[in-house]
Amino acid sequence: MTGSSSRSTSAAGASVVARGWGWRHAGRRKWALSGIDLRIEPGEKVLLLGTSGAGKSTLMHALAGVLGSDEEGEERGELRIDGADPRATRGRAGLVLQDPDSQVILARVGDDVAFGCENMGVPRDEIWRRVATALEMVGLDLPLSHPTSRLSGGQKQRLALAGVLAMQPGLLLLDEPTANLDPVGVREVRDAVARVTAQTNSTLIVIEHRVAIWQDLVDRVIVLDPDVGILADGTPDDVLRSQGPRLAASGVWVPGIAHHSIPRQPLAARAAFGTLLQAESLAIARTKGTIVQAGIDLAVTAGEVQLITGENGAGKSTLALTLAGLLKPAAGRVVAAPRFSDGAGTEPISWISRALLPRIGTVFQDPEHQFVAHTVHAELAVGPRALKIDVKTIATRVSELLERLRLSHLAEANPFTLSGGEKRRLSVATVLASKPRLLILDEPTFGQDFRTWQEIVGLLAELADEGTGIVAVSHDAELVAALADRVFTLDSAGVVQ
Repeated sequence: MTGSSSRSTSAAGASVVARGWGWRHAGRRKWALSGIDLRIEPGEKVLLLGTSGAGKSTLMHALAGVLGSDEEGEERGELRIDGADPRATRGRAGLVLQDPDSQVILARVGDDVAFGCENMGVPRDEIWRRVATALEMVGLDLPLSHPTSRLSGGQKQRLALAGVLAMQPGLLLLDEPTANLDPVGVREVRDAVARVTAQTNSTLIVIEHRVAIWQDLVDRVIVLDPDVGILADGTPDDVLRSQGPRLAASGVWVPGIAHHSIPRQPLAARAAFGTLLQAESLAIARTKGTIVQAGIDLAVTAGEVQLITGENGAGKSTLALTLAGLLKPAAGRVVAAPRFSDGAGTEPISWISRALLPRIGTVFQDPEHQFVAHTVHAELAVGPRALKIDVKTIATRVSELLERLRLSHLAEANPFTLSGGEKRRLSVATVLASKPRLLILDEPTFGQDFRTWQEIVGLLAELADEGTGIVAVSHDAELVAALADRVFTLDSAGVVQ
């Protein structure tokens, strides 16, 4: 494909064959995947499901040829794209990940889409023809010089998709491409993929925990299981309807099967714990001089769960970080109640890290931004050790969190080698280990399967019932329905309470 002058919108669809294939990450006893046998025909559209940690992303990364060298893990069996090792088929597979920001490379839209083609050595004239075609296919009608920094989350994902399409892959791999998007962004990406699959011959494999948006677009569903390999394989009707209850019991999100209701204490009883923080005429800015929201007044109450929702780019994460004392208010202030600050100071932005740890615990949108240790077990002990908690208490807390969030089997694993859902659970657990009185959580449920979602939500409900204040940023409508005592919606018009 390199150097091709073909005017087709895509190369022929690629075939995928696995024979007894498996992969084990370096330092792990258990195989991430083992005994995978499957064949995907050219042009097939496949939805890849499975519980958190079932190996879905591992398989996708292997197909993209980016899984790693022999030093990073052990491989057995065969995995082939068009009969060749994926690592030897440069550009044949294109991978789009779940985090929109992590995939933007260059400052202008056209340059970003052209980046992959340039690395493949495609002639200049052909590159820009492909760039224009790819942007049209994903419905991103913007000048080539448009700044990538001014794109919404949905636009960034479509930009990433355009960059992949410009390389004309025969295999399109989407790893939870809508996980961090608002409902508008989800529809944008889904519709863009629908257009692409209608116009090209590419084979499609998409991973999503929430499957309703994709089930009518695909013609096959494959469910992975960490113990048995392939748990189910067939048409969407066969797999999701006929085998739905069995799959839901194993942890797969199945449309039409609802989660269990979460028992809660009455809000009046929880609200009696009192106010923790007060935002007064607050203006927020991620970068100095660029205010994204102003005039915010809200109270954060112990025992209450407040959900911040709204469109991508409206400032939800910026508001969360400002409330957490990690970003300075652009105007106004965040004030801690005397019983909450307890001598640490009036405003959380002035608190040192040891003052923040037992008071405010923050879970960032990107879990990897808060990992500092070499093992999962050590990661959970970082906060309690900084607070000089005794060794026996630390050991008990760590053990309980590992068990509660299904991470015990990964205690000695490197946090950076976990799946996306496992990283999210670890990031939540690291904050809970210090037992702060207020939790600020950014997308706490992304990447979770049916079981782990219920476990995280149940744990948060218990903490709120015990008096912990919770502020969560989320696009997860089911989380809002299950937990929210109050909802703040941020959009371009401001704050709606």
